[in-house]
Amino acid sequence: MNKITVGFIGAGGIAKAHAYALQALKFYYPDAPEIELKAVTSARESSRSKFAKNYGFDKALDFKSFVNDPEINTVFVLSPNNQHYEHLEAALQMKGVERIYLEKPICSTKEEEEKIAEWLRSNSGTKKVQIGFQFLFSSPVREALNFRSEQDFGQPIHFSFTYKHTDYLKKSYRDKRRSRLTPAPDGGAMADLGSHAISLLVAFLGDSLNITNALQGGSFKDVPEDSDLYSEISLFDKKTGAVGNLSASRISAGMGDVLAFDIYCEKGALRYNSYYPDRFEYCLETDNQWCSVFTGSNFQPLTAFPSKHVPGGWLRALKHAHYVFLTGNDPKAFLPGLEHGLEVQRLVRETADHLEAFRKNKQQ
Repeated sequence: MNKITVGFIGAGGIAKAHAYALQALKFYYPDAPEIELKAVTSARESSRSKFAKNYGFDKALDFKSFVNDPEINTVFVLSPNNQHYEHLEAALQMKGVERIYLEKPICSTKEEEEKIAEWLRSNSGTKKVQIGFQFLFSSPVREALNFRSEQDFGQPIHFSFTYKHTDYLKKSYRDKRRSRLTPAPDGGAMADLGSHAISLLVAFLGDSLNITNALQGGSFKDVPEDSDLYSEISLFDKKTGAVGNLSASRISAGMGDVLAFDIYCEKGALRYNSYYPDRFEYCLETDNQWCSVFTGSNFQPLTAFPSKHVPGGWLRALKHAHYVFLTGNDPKAFLPGLEHGLEVQRLVRETADHLEAFRKNKQQ
């Protein structure tokens, strides 16, 4: 493989995590590609220059110079949510770029979704695009996806997915993250947190899900009414008849940060909770008991840093997402491409519409 020459669009907190993950690959994977951190761009010269210096990038560039840099062949779009589509579009037009890692959400409006879908129809396969749903690459989720495909669970009947967070209860925390308090669908709990749960829902149940209703709760004077602090949606699977709910919260006191799901089927059930990042559980009706499957850091190819027995948390999953993005060397991985991103974004956008209707009905 040719050398990976990386350019970052964005120099914030998530960019720091990606810089770390890229530089850590060589410690985990013997066949990790050669990576050169070539350039970083962001709105403020001071922030991009500091980022480049601190994290080993060759240069900090203004945006025009960045998109015209012929040395970059891999772009990471890590900018604020409402700029993702603009920066994706720019990266797609960069002649030397072969692959793009796009943080979620992939866009903000239905018109942008339609433009991405049109690009896919005309240019599918010309550039690799991977969406930043790193939980799909965690050991227990990867193993659970494969386990469900290998076992006869029957059709799903009902399900529940949730992502709960607590820190937005603190005004000091909200003040530091004003850009995430924008109106849905590019801001709010469902877009920021719930999209990860929606991504897992689509991976496990497919793309025939429809939203039937939505609820929204919680309010603070410094948070716009249309930026949901807690929201939940009811869903119906047209293909199987399964029904369920999905919730996202920024204000669940005492929860910390937790992603969890339960899927109940005709012949068994499957569940996961990120409180236990090294296992998933299943129950088959023939056995009539819950079994725990310990996964540890079971990534392919098998890695051992510092050992295969350490829990596979968020950053570990991010490293594997990078490895798959750059090499493709995990045939079992669920790859969240633009199609997956569009399906998640459709559900996020429709949630925003339902929440707007809910707020109007509540005022009547």
